[in-house]
Amino acid sequence: MLYPIINLAVFALLIALLFKLQKAKKTLSTQVFTGLGLGVAFGAALQFIYGVGSAEANETLEYVNIVGYGYVSLLKMIIMPLILVSIIGAIIKVKDTGSLGKMSGGIIGILLATTAVSALIGVFVSNLFGLSADGIVQGAREMARGAALETRLDGLASVSFADMITSFFPGNPFADLAGSRPTSTIAVVIFAAFVGVAGVTVARAEPELGVSFERFVDVAQSIVRTLVRMVLSLTPYGILALMTKVVAGSNVSDILTLLNFVVASYVGLALILVMHLCLLAFNGISPLRYFKKVLPVLLFAFTSRSSAGTIPLNIDAQVKRLGNGEGESNFSASFGATMGQNGCAGLYPAMLAVMIAPTVGINPLDPGFILSLIAIVTISSFGIAGIGGGATFAALIVLSALDMPVALAGLLISIEPLIDMGRTAVNVNGAMTAGSITSKWLGHTDSNVFEQDEEPEAELKNS
Repeated sequence: MLYPIINLAVFALLIALLFKLQKAKKTLSTQVFTGLGLGVAFGAALQFIYGVGSAEANETLEYVNIVGYGYVSLLKMIIMPLILVSIIGAIIKVKDTGSLGKMSGGIIGILLATTAVSALIGVFVSNLFGLSADGIVQGAREMARGAALETRLDGLASVSFADMITSFFPGNPFADLAGSRPTSTIAVVIFAAFVGVAGVTVARAEPELGVSFERFVDVAQSIVRTLVRMVLSLTPYGILALMTKVVAGSNVSDILTLLNFVVASYVGLALILVMHLCLLAFNGISPLRYFKKVLPVLLFAFTSRSSAGTIPLNIDAQVKRLGNGEGESNFSASFGATMGQNGCAGLYPAMLAVMIAPTVGINPLDPGFILSLIAIVTISSFGIAGIGGGATFAALIVLSALDMPVALAGLLISIEPLIDMGRTAVNVNGAMTAGSITSKWLGHTDSNVFEQDEEPEAELKNS
Protein backbone atom coordinates (compact mmCIF):
# COMPACT_ATOMS: atom_id res chain seq x y z
CA MET A 1 0.00 0.00 0.00
CA LEU A 2 3.01 2.29 0.56
CA TYR A 3 3.95 2.58 -3.14
CA PRO A 4 0.46 3.62 -4.35
CA ILE A 5 0.39 6.31 -1.65
CA ILE A 6 3.74 7.65 -2.87
CA ASN A 7 2.49 7.55 -6.47
CA LEU A 8 -0.65 9.47 -5.56
CA ALA A 9 1.43 12.03 -3.67
CA VAL A 10 3.44 12.61 -6.86
CA PHE A 11 0.18 12.90 -8.83
CA ALA A 12 -1.07 15.49 -6.33
CA LEU A 13 2.13 17.49 -6.85
CA LEU A 14 1.54 17.43 -10.62
CA ILE A 15 -1.99 18.75 -10.07
CA ALA A 16 -0.55 21.49 -7.87
CA LEU A 17 1.86 22.44 -10.66
CA LEU A 18 -1.01 22.75 -13.14
CA PHE A 19 -2.96 24.83 -10.61
CA LYS A 20 0.04 27.15 -10.29
CA LEU A 21 0.09 27.61 -14.08
CA GLN A 22 -3.61 28.44 -14.01
CA LYS A 23 -3.09 31.02 -11.27
CA ALA A 24 -0.23 32.51 -13.31
CA LYS A 25 -2.79 33.20 -16.08
CA LYS A 26 -1.10 30.98 -18.66
CA THR A 27 -3.05 30.28 -21.85
CA LEU A 28 -5.27 27.21 -22.08
CA SER A 29 -2.98 25.75 -24.76
CA THR A 30 0.02 26.02 -22.43
CA GLN A 31 -1.89 24.36 -19.61
CA VAL A 32 -3.18 21.56 -21.86
CA PHE A 33 0.26 20.80 -23.33
CA THR A 34 1.78 20.81 -19.85
CA GLY A 35 -0.89 18.41 -18.59
CA LEU A 36 -0.33 16.17 -21.59
CA GLY A 37 3.44 16.09 -21.09
CA LEU A 38 3.19 15.46 -17.37
CA GLY A 39 0.66 12.67 -17.98
CA VAL A 40 2.93 10.95 -20.50
CA ALA A 41 5.93 11.21 -18.16
CA PHE A 42 4.05 10.01 -15.07
CA GLY A 43 2.35 7.15 -16.94
CA ALA A 44 5.65 6.03 -18.47
CA ALA A 45 7.30 6.12 -15.03
CA LEU A 46 4.54 3.94 -13.55
CA GLN A 47 4.94 1.39 -16.35
CA PHE A 48 8.75 1.41 -16.18
CA ILE A 49 8.88 1.01 -12.38
CA TYR A 50 5.99 -1.40 -11.79
CA GLY A 51 5.16 -2.93 -15.19
CA VAL A 52 1.85 -3.19 -17.07
CA GLY A 53 -0.95 -4.68 -15.00
CA SER A 54 0.95 -4.66 -11.70
CA ALA A 55 -1.01 -4.31 -8.47
CA GLU A 56 0.76 -1.07 -7.57
CA ALA A 57 0.08 0.54 -10.94
CA ASN A 58 -3.54 -0.62 -11.04
CA GLU A 59 -4.25 0.67 -7.55
CA THR A 60 -2.69 4.02 -8.43
CA LEU A 61 -4.64 4.30 -11.68
CA GLU A 62 -7.86 3.45 -9.87
CA TYR A 63 -7.58 6.71 -7.93
CA VAL A 64 -6.05 8.72 -10.77
CA ASN A 65 -9.08 7.73 -12.83
CA ILE A 66 -11.32 9.58 -10.36
CA VAL A 67 -9.97 12.82 -11.83
CA GLY A 68 -10.10 11.64 -15.46
CA TYR A 69 -13.48 9.92 -15.35
CA GLY A 70 -14.89 12.70 -13.18
CA TYR A 71 -13.89 15.34 -15.72
CA VAL A 72 -15.35 13.42 -18.67
CA SER A 73 -18.58 12.89 -16.67
CA LEU A 74 -18.83 16.62 -15.97
CA LEU A 75 -18.42 17.31 -19.68
CA LYS A 76 -21.18 14.85 -20.52
CA MET A 77 -23.33 16.52 -17.85
CA ILE A 78 -23.32 19.85 -19.69
CA ILE A 79 -23.74 18.49 -23.25
CA MET A 80 -27.54 18.42 -23.43
CA PRO A 81 -28.20 21.76 -21.64
CA LEU A 82 -25.54 23.44 -23.77
CA ILE A 83 -26.94 22.14 -27.07
CA LEU A 84 -30.53 22.90 -26.09
CA VAL A 85 -30.14 26.54 -25.02
CA SER A 86 -27.47 27.38 -27.62
CA ILE A 87 -29.48 26.21 -30.63
CA ILE A 88 -32.70 27.84 -29.37
CA GLY A 89 -30.81 31.07 -28.69
CA ALA A 90 -29.09 31.02 -32.09
CA ILE A 91 -32.37 30.60 -33.98
CA ILE A 92 -34.12 33.33 -31.99
CA LYS A 93 -31.31 35.82 -32.55
CA VAL A 94 -30.91 35.11 -36.25
CA LYS A 95 -34.69 34.98 -36.76
CA ASP A 96 -34.07 33.22 -40.07
CA THR A 97 -35.66 29.78 -39.90
CA GLY A 98 -35.01 29.28 -43.62
CA SER A 99 -31.26 28.99 -43.02
CA LEU A 100 -31.74 25.87 -40.86
CA GLY A 101 -32.08 23.63 -43.91
CA LYS A 102 -28.99 25.11 -45.57
CA MET A 103 -27.04 24.86 -42.31
CA SER A 104 -27.86 21.24 -41.52
CA GLY A 105 -27.61 20.20 -45.17
CA GLY A 106 -24.18 21.79 -45.56
CA ILE A 107 -22.81 20.21 -42.39
CA ILE A 108 -24.16 16.72 -43.11
CA GLY A 109 -23.01 16.93 -46.73
CA ILE A 110 -19.45 17.85 -45.71
CA LEU A 111 -19.34 15.11 -43.08
CA LEU A 112 -20.46 12.45 -45.56
CA ALA A 113 -18.19 13.70 -48.37
CA THR A 114 -15.11 13.74 -46.13
CA THR A 115 -16.01 10.26 -44.85
CA ALA A 116 -16.05 8.96 -48.44
CA VAL A 117 -12.60 10.47 -49.06
CA SER A 118 -11.41 9.04 -45.73
CA ALA A 119 -12.47 5.57 -46.90
CA LEU A 120 -10.46 6.07 -50.09
CA ILE A 121 -7.47 7.11 -47.97
CA GLY A 122 -7.96 3.90 -45.95
CA VAL A 123 -7.79 1.83 -49.14
CA PHE A 124 -4.66 3.70 -50.22
CA VAL A 125 -2.65 3.33 -46.99
CA SER A 126 -3.66 -0.32 -46.53
CA ASN A 127 -2.33 -1.21 -49.97
CA LEU A 128 0.70 1.06 -49.53
CA PHE A 129 1.74 -0.75 -46.35
CA GLY A 130 0.68 -4.18 -47.65
CA LEU A 131 -1.66 -4.84 -44.72
CA SER A 132 -3.23 -8.29 -44.57
CA ALA A 133 -5.18 -10.23 -41.96
CA ASP A 134 -3.17 -13.35 -42.88
CA GLY A 135 -0.11 -12.16 -41.01
CA ILE A 136 -1.84 -11.55 -37.66
CA VAL A 137 -1.87 -14.33 -35.07
CA GLN A 138 -5.24 -15.12 -33.52
CA GLY A 139 -4.76 -15.68 -29.81
CA ALA A 140 -7.40 -16.53 -27.24
CA ARG A 141 -8.21 -12.88 -26.66
CA GLU A 142 -8.66 -12.14 -30.37
CA MET A 143 -10.83 -15.24 -30.90
CA ALA A 144 -13.03 -14.29 -27.94
CA ARG A 145 -13.47 -10.79 -29.34
CA GLY A 146 -14.31 -12.21 -32.77
CA ALA A 147 -16.99 -14.47 -31.28
CA ALA A 148 -18.47 -11.52 -29.40
CA LEU A 149 -18.62 -9.48 -32.61
CA GLU A 150 -20.46 -12.27 -34.43
CA THR A 151 -22.99 -12.39 -31.59
CA ARG A 152 -23.42 -8.62 -31.76
CA LEU A 153 -23.96 -8.79 -35.51
CA ASP A 154 -27.02 -11.01 -34.96
CA GLY A 155 -28.60 -8.17 -33.00
CA LEU A 156 -27.87 -5.66 -35.77
CA ALA A 157 -29.25 -7.72 -38.63
CA SER A 158 -32.82 -6.60 -38.00
CA VAL A 159 -31.93 -2.87 -37.94
CA SER A 160 -32.63 -1.25 -41.31
CA PHE A 161 -31.38 2.08 -42.62
CA ALA A 162 -34.93 3.44 -42.23
CA ASP A 163 -34.89 2.38 -38.56
CA MET A 164 -31.62 4.26 -38.07
CA ILE A 165 -33.08 7.48 -39.51
CA THR A 166 -36.29 7.07 -37.50
CA SER A 167 -34.26 6.83 -34.30
CA PHE A 168 -33.06 10.41 -34.78
CA PHE A 169 -36.50 11.86 -34.03
CA PRO A 170 -37.29 12.93 -30.42
CA GLY A 171 -40.28 10.81 -29.49
CA ASN A 172 -39.67 11.70 -25.84
CA PRO A 173 -37.49 14.83 -25.55
CA PHE A 174 -37.20 14.50 -21.77
CA ALA A 175 -35.77 11.01 -22.10
CA ASP A 176 -33.37 12.24 -24.80
CA LEU A 177 -32.24 15.10 -22.56
CA ALA A 178 -31.26 12.37 -20.11
CA GLY A 179 -29.25 10.66 -22.88
CA SER A 180 -31.33 7.49 -22.84
CA ARG A 181 -30.49 6.50 -26.46
CA PRO A 182 -27.39 6.45 -28.64
CA THR A 183 -29.08 9.03 -30.89
CA SER A 184 -30.23 11.29 -28.04
CA THR A 185 -27.80 14.05 -29.06
CA ILE A 186 -29.30 14.40 -32.55
CA ALA A 187 -32.80 14.12 -31.08
CA VAL A 188 -32.08 17.05 -28.74
CA VAL A 189 -30.74 19.07 -31.69
CA ILE A 190 -33.98 18.47 -33.60
CA PHE A 191 -36.10 19.27 -30.52
CA ALA A 192 -34.17 22.50 -29.90
CA ALA A 193 -34.60 23.52 -33.54
CA PHE A 194 -38.38 23.04 -33.28
CA VAL A 195 -38.52 25.05 -30.04
CA GLY A 196 -36.45 27.83 -31.62
CA VAL A 197 -38.67 28.00 -34.70
CA ALA A 198 -41.76 28.01 -32.44
CA GLY A 199 -40.23 30.86 -30.43
CA VAL A 200 -39.64 32.93 -33.60
CA THR A 201 -43.21 32.25 -34.75
CA VAL A 202 -44.65 33.37 -31.39
CA ALA A 203 -42.47 36.50 -31.43
CA ARG A 204 -43.85 37.49 -34.82
CA ALA A 205 -47.47 37.00 -33.74
CA GLU A 206 -47.14 38.36 -30.18
CA PRO A 207 -44.03 40.55 -29.81
CA GLU A 208 -44.41 40.98 -26.03
CA LEU A 209 -44.34 37.24 -25.45
CA GLY A 210 -41.42 36.98 -27.85
CA VAL A 211 -39.41 39.51 -25.82
CA SER A 212 -40.13 37.59 -22.61
CA PHE A 213 -39.12 34.27 -24.17
CA GLU A 214 -35.93 35.76 -25.61
CA ARG A 215 -35.08 37.16 -22.18
CA PHE A 216 -35.64 33.74 -20.61
CA VAL A 217 -33.35 32.10 -23.17
CA ASP A 218 -30.67 34.78 -22.58
CA VAL A 219 -30.71 34.06 -18.84
CA ALA A 220 -30.53 30.29 -19.48
CA GLN A 221 -27.62 30.78 -21.90
CA SER A 222 -25.70 32.90 -19.37
CA ILE A 223 -26.11 30.26 -16.68
CA VAL A 224 -25.12 27.37 -18.97
CA ARG A 225 -22.13 29.26 -20.38
CA THR A 226 -20.90 29.99 -16.87
CA LEU A 227 -21.28 26.31 -16.05
CA VAL A 228 -19.34 25.40 -19.22
CA ARG A 229 -16.49 27.77 -18.31
CA MET A 230 -16.32 26.24 -14.82
CA VAL A 231 -16.00 22.72 -16.24
CA LEU A 232 -13.60 23.66 -19.05
CA SER A 233 -11.23 25.23 -16.52
CA LEU A 234 -10.60 21.65 -15.31
CA THR A 235 -9.38 20.49 -18.74
CA PRO A 236 -5.62 20.37 -17.93
CA TYR A 237 -6.28 18.17 -14.87
CA GLY A 238 -8.51 15.84 -16.87
CA ILE A 239 -5.89 15.46 -19.60
CA LEU A 240 -3.18 14.78 -17.00
CA ALA A 241 -5.22 11.91 -15.51
CA LEU A 242 -6.42 10.48 -18.82
CA MET A 243 -2.95 10.49 -20.40
CA THR A 244 -1.44 8.88 -17.30
CA LYS A 245 -3.92 6.01 -17.56
CA VAL A 246 -3.37 5.55 -21.31
CA VAL A 247 0.43 5.45 -21.13
CA ALA A 248 0.65 3.37 -17.96
CA GLY A 249 -1.80 0.79 -19.34
CA SER A 250 -0.34 0.43 -22.85
CA ASN A 251 1.31 -2.91 -23.66
CA VAL A 252 4.46 -2.14 -25.62
CA SER A 253 4.90 -5.71 -26.91
CA ASP A 254 1.39 -5.72 -28.43
CA ILE A 255 2.06 -2.38 -30.09
CA LEU A 256 5.34 -3.61 -31.60
CA THR A 257 3.66 -6.78 -32.90
CA LEU A 258 1.11 -4.75 -34.86
CA LEU A 259 3.35 -1.75 -35.47
CA ASN A 260 2.74 -1.86 -39.22
CA PHE A 261 -1.01 -1.36 -38.76
CA VAL A 262 -0.47 1.36 -36.14
CA VAL A 263 1.86 3.32 -38.43
CA ALA A 264 -0.46 2.85 -41.44
CA SER A 265 -3.42 4.05 -39.36
CA TYR A 266 -1.68 7.22 -38.26
CA VAL A 267 -0.42 7.92 -41.76
CA GLY A 268 -4.03 7.67 -42.92
CA LEU A 269 -5.26 9.89 -40.09
CA ALA A 270 -2.57 12.46 -40.94
CA LEU A 271 -3.72 12.48 -44.58
CA ILE A 272 -7.31 13.08 -43.44
CA LEU A 273 -6.16 16.04 -41.34
CA VAL A 274 -4.33 17.41 -44.40
CA MET A 275 -7.58 17.00 -46.37
CA HIS A 276 -9.46 19.01 -43.72
CA LEU A 277 -6.87 21.79 -43.79
CA CYS A 278 -6.94 21.91 -47.61
CA LEU A 279 -10.74 22.26 -47.55
CA LEU A 280 -10.44 25.11 -45.07
CA ALA A 281 -7.80 26.85 -47.18
CA PHE A 282 -9.93 26.43 -50.32
CA ASN A 283 -12.76 28.25 -48.49
CA GLY A 284 -10.57 31.16 -47.42
CA ILE A 285 -9.83 29.98 -43.85
CA SER A 286 -6.20 30.04 -42.71
CA PRO A 287 -5.38 26.39 -41.94
CA LEU A 288 -2.42 27.23 -39.66
CA ARG A 289 -4.38 29.70 -37.52
CA TYR A 290 -7.32 27.28 -37.42
CA PHE A 291 -5.12 24.38 -36.28
CA LYS A 292 -3.48 26.47 -33.57
CA LYS A 293 -6.87 27.45 -32.16
CA VAL A 294 -8.39 23.95 -32.13
CA LEU A 295 -5.32 22.04 -30.94
CA PRO A 296 -6.38 21.94 -27.24
CA VAL A 297 -9.70 20.40 -28.29
CA LEU A 298 -7.98 17.78 -30.44
CA LEU A 299 -5.60 16.91 -27.60
CA PHE A 300 -8.53 16.28 -25.27
CA ALA A 301 -10.30 14.19 -27.90
CA PHE A 302 -7.05 12.24 -28.35
CA THR A 303 -6.63 11.48 -24.66
CA SER A 304 -10.30 10.87 -23.78
CA ARG A 305 -11.28 8.82 -26.89
CA SER A 306 -14.76 10.34 -26.59
CA SER A 307 -16.30 12.38 -29.42
CA ALA A 308 -19.44 12.95 -27.35
CA GLY A 309 -17.44 14.05 -24.31
CA THR A 310 -15.60 16.58 -26.48
CA ILE A 311 -18.81 18.31 -27.65
CA PRO A 312 -18.66 21.17 -25.06
CA LEU A 313 -15.02 21.96 -25.91
CA ASN A 314 -15.84 21.65 -29.61
CA ILE A 315 -18.69 24.18 -29.43
CA ASP A 316 -16.75 26.54 -27.16
CA ALA A 317 -13.73 26.57 -29.49
CA GLN A 318 -15.83 27.10 -32.62
CA VAL A 319 -17.70 30.06 -31.14
CA LYS A 320 -14.98 31.76 -29.07
CA ARG A 321 -11.84 30.94 -31.07
CA LEU A 322 -12.92 30.30 -34.64
CA GLY A 323 -15.76 32.83 -34.67
CA ASN A 324 -18.28 30.38 -36.14
CA GLY A 325 -22.00 31.01 -35.75
CA GLU A 326 -23.61 29.39 -32.73
CA GLY A 327 -26.01 27.43 -34.90
CA GLU A 328 -23.26 25.94 -37.07
CA SER A 329 -21.09 25.22 -34.02
CA ASN A 330 -23.81 23.31 -32.19
CA PHE A 331 -25.12 21.46 -35.25
CA SER A 332 -21.67 20.37 -36.44
CA ALA A 333 -20.45 19.30 -32.98
CA SER A 334 -23.62 17.30 -32.36
CA PHE A 335 -23.90 15.71 -35.81
CA GLY A 336 -20.16 15.07 -36.01
CA ALA A 337 -20.25 13.02 -32.81
CA THR A 338 -22.90 10.67 -34.13
CA MET A 339 -22.57 10.46 -37.92
CA GLY A 340 -19.98 10.79 -40.68
CA GLN A 341 -17.02 10.18 -38.40
CA ASN A 342 -13.97 10.35 -40.66
CA GLY A 343 -11.71 8.22 -38.47
CA CYS A 344 -14.05 5.65 -36.93
CA ALA A 345 -16.59 5.29 -39.73
CA GLY A 346 -14.43 6.19 -42.73
CA LEU A 347 -10.78 5.16 -42.42
CA TYR A 348 -10.99 2.21 -40.03
CA PRO A 349 -13.68 0.05 -41.72
CA ALA A 350 -12.04 0.60 -45.11
CA MET A 351 -8.64 -0.51 -43.80
CA LEU A 352 -10.15 -3.63 -42.23
CA ALA A 353 -12.01 -4.51 -45.42
CA VAL A 354 -8.83 -4.21 -47.50
CA MET A 355 -6.93 -6.36 -44.99
CA ILE A 356 -9.57 -9.08 -44.96
CA ALA A 357 -10.34 -9.04 -48.70
CA PRO A 358 -7.45 -11.35 -49.76
CA THR A 359 -8.52 -13.97 -47.19
CA VAL A 360 -11.87 -14.38 -49.00
CA GLY A 361 -10.47 -14.26 -52.55
CA ILE A 362 -11.12 -10.58 -53.31
CA ASN A 363 -8.54 -8.39 -55.01
CA PRO A 364 -8.28 -5.26 -52.79
CA LEU A 365 -7.19 -3.20 -55.81
CA ASP A 366 -10.21 -4.14 -57.92
CA PRO A 367 -12.01 -0.86 -58.90
CA GLY A 368 -15.43 -2.44 -58.43
CA PHE A 369 -14.56 -3.54 -54.89
CA ILE A 370 -13.15 -0.11 -54.02
CA LEU A 371 -16.22 1.75 -55.32
CA SER A 372 -18.65 -0.52 -53.50
CA LEU A 373 -16.58 -0.25 -50.31
CA ILE A 374 -16.60 3.57 -50.41
CA ALA A 375 -20.36 3.64 -51.06
CA ILE A 376 -21.12 1.26 -48.18
CA VAL A 377 -18.80 3.11 -45.80
CA THR A 378 -20.40 6.47 -46.63
CA ILE A 379 -23.97 5.22 -46.26
CA SER A 380 -23.31 3.27 -43.06
CA SER A 381 -21.51 6.23 -41.47
CA PHE A 382 -24.79 8.14 -41.61
CA GLY A 383 -26.59 5.50 -39.58
CA ILE A 384 -24.02 4.34 -37.05
CA ALA A 385 -25.61 6.39 -34.29
CA GLY A 386 -28.89 4.51 -34.71
CA ILE A 387 -27.27 1.34 -33.38
CA GLY A 388 -24.80 2.73 -30.87
CA GLY A 389 -22.06 4.37 -32.96
CA GLY A 390 -18.31 3.80 -32.86
CA ALA A 391 -15.64 2.14 -34.97
CA THR A 392 -16.68 -1.39 -33.97
CA PHE A 393 -20.23 -0.90 -35.20
CA ALA A 394 -19.00 0.73 -38.38
CA ALA A 395 -16.72 -2.25 -39.04
CA LEU A 396 -19.54 -4.72 -38.34
CA ILE A 397 -21.90 -3.04 -40.78
CA VAL A 398 -19.33 -2.63 -43.57
CA LEU A 399 -17.87 -6.14 -43.31
CA SER A 400 -21.27 -7.80 -43.14
CA ALA A 401 -22.49 -5.76 -46.14
CA LEU A 402 -19.47 -7.02 -48.10
CA ASP A 403 -20.07 -10.63 -46.96
CA MET A 404 -16.76 -10.71 -45.11
CA PRO A 405 -16.12 -12.55 -41.81
CA VAL A 406 -16.75 -10.01 -39.05
CA ALA A 407 -14.84 -12.10 -36.50
CA LEU A 408 -11.56 -10.95 -38.09
CA ALA A 409 -12.33 -7.44 -36.81
CA GLY A 410 -11.28 -8.76 -33.41
CA LEU A 411 -7.68 -9.21 -34.55
CA LEU A 412 -6.71 -5.69 -33.50
CA ILE A 413 -8.14 -5.67 -29.98
CA SER A 414 -4.71 -5.31 -28.34
CA ILE A 415 -3.97 -1.98 -30.06
CA GLU A 416 -7.56 -0.72 -30.26
CA PRO A 417 -7.12 2.01 -27.60
CA LEU A 418 -3.97 3.36 -29.25
CA ILE A 419 -5.47 3.82 -32.71
CA ASP A 420 -8.82 4.92 -31.27
CA MET A 421 -7.11 7.99 -29.79
CA GLY A 422 -6.11 9.26 -33.21
CA ARG A 423 -9.44 8.31 -34.77
CA THR A 424 -11.36 10.32 -32.16
CA ALA A 425 -9.24 13.43 -32.72
CA VAL A 426 -9.85 13.17 -36.48
CA ASN A 427 -13.60 12.70 -35.91
CA VAL A 428 -13.75 15.88 -33.84
CA ASN A 429 -11.66 17.85 -36.32
CA GLY A 430 -13.98 16.72 -39.12
CA ALA A 431 -16.93 18.15 -37.19
CA MET A 432 -15.16 21.48 -36.59
CA THR A 433 -14.13 21.64 -40.24
CA ALA A 434 -17.75 21.11 -41.34
CA GLY A 435 -18.93 23.81 -38.93
CA SER A 436 -16.27 26.30 -40.02
CA ILE A 437 -16.90 25.87 -43.74
CA THR A 438 -20.69 26.00 -43.40
CA SER A 439 -20.50 29.10 -41.20
CA LYS A 440 -18.27 30.72 -43.81
CA TRP A 441 -20.70 29.82 -46.61
CA LEU A 442 -23.68 31.32 -44.75
CA GLY A 443 -21.80 34.48 -43.75
CA HIS A 444 -22.12 33.84 -40.01
CA THR A 445 -18.37 33.78 -39.23
CA ASP A 446 -16.94 36.59 -37.07
CA SER A 447 -13.56 37.26 -38.72
CA ASN A 448 -12.40 39.45 -35.81
CA VAL A 449 -12.71 36.51 -33.38
CA PHE A 450 -10.84 34.21 -35.74
CA GLU A 451 -7.99 36.68 -36.29
CA GLN A 452 -7.37 37.60 -32.66
CA ASP A 453 -4.70 35.78 -30.68
CA GLU A 454 -5.52 33.54 -27.73
CA GLU A 455 -6.03 35.33 -24.42
CA PRO A 456 -4.84 34.08 -21.04
CA GLU A 457 -7.23 31.56 -19.56
CA ALA A 458 -8.00 33.66 -16.52
CA GLU A 459 -9.10 36.54 -18.74
CA LEU A 460 -11.29 34.25 -20.80
CA LYS A 461 -13.08 33.03 -17.72
CA ASN A 462 -13.82 36.57 -16.60
CA SER A 463 -14.98 37.80 -19.99
